[in-house]
Amino acid sequence: MEISEIFDKLQAVADRYEELNELISDPEVIADTQRFMKLSKEEGSLRETVEKYTRYKEVTQTISDDEELLRETNDAELVELTKEELADAKEEQGQLQKDLEILLIPKDPNDDKNIIMEIRGAAGGDEASLFAGDLYNMYLRYAEKQGWNVEIVDQTTTEVGGFKELVLMITGTNVYSKLKFENGAHRVQRVPATESAGRVHTSTATVGVMPEAEDVDIEIDPKDVRTDVYRASGAGGQHVNKTSSAVRMTHLPTGIVVAMQDERSQQQNRVKAEKILKARVYDYYQQQEQSAYDANRKQAIGTGDRSERIRTYNFPQNRVTDHRIGLTLNKLDKILAGELDEVVEALIIADQTEKLEQLRNE
Repeated sequence: MEISEIFDKLQAVADRYEELNELISDPEVIADTQRFMKLSKEEGSLRETVEKYTRYKEVTQTISDDEELLRETNDAELVELTKEELADAKEEQGQLQKDLEILLIPKDPNDDKNIIMEIRGAAGGDEASLFAGDLYNMYLRYAEKQGWNVEIVDQTTTEVGGFKELVLMITGTNVYSKLKFENGAHRVQRVPATESAGRVHTSTATVGVMPEAEDVDIEIDPKDVRTDVYRASGAGGQHVNKTSSAVRMTHLPTGIVVAMQDERSQQQNRVKAEKILKARVYDYYQQQEQSAYDANRKQAIGTGDRSERIRTYNFPQNRVTDHRIGLTLNKLDKILAGELDEVVEALIIADQTEKLEQLRNE
């Protein structure tokens, strides 16, 4: 894409922003709450782009004025001041151009959503379940640093204190945009506590990250869902044995099944099961679309498939390696303590770079 085409797009964004401001000031629109909220959200999403574009035009005009002044004046002091201003303006113009190119990258519509995260111990038995617990603690601490809220929706623990499966709801600002790249197989290399010979073992846990689906994202026909209720199993005393509080929902077109027995009432389990089912079905159809889009191209940060090994946590060397972008950090202890920013930012930059390249080649 030529620079002129980029600025044609920016002008179109500016025109739309102006139109939106007129619309959200219209009494008829204000009276229609749903439409007003939708348009206000769109206006908010364009604001930064328009502000930077406006500033870019101001700086470009300054450059033009300064260059003209330098051609016309012989005043040595004025020439010196103008040259300084011109150098600053050109530097700012270059940075604004880079920022605007990034802002023009098509946004992931799920970026501002909450997520449902599923962590499962995979290959490695007890050690895999313990590693699943380590990943849970890592994300919990990262979420605390971000000011997010984490709720355990469902869990299956193991005798050694790990997790066979753990389902979390993480809510807050831009959760999906920062955690969507965690989707995949995470590998750990360490000496298990039960290993008497001190040998390093390799185990894996998988992480699934799904945006919380809203009604506007996907509508599931109730006729497509079979719901079964049954008695919960496990700890819980007489209540567990006498009440059919557990709920199993099956989405017939996709075969996706969600079973929920964490809560003591059937209604509570039903609400949670519906939320997870909707997220899984939404994710399923999104993955299908993405697979079709990526059929002839593999993205820099990988396919997002949970079976794809994305990262290795090496305890003996205190090292974390993200295989998708070739990032290696010798600070495993800090990362497991929730200091994920460096990894998250590197993945976001790699994704932006890939998409920017596509934009330029259009």
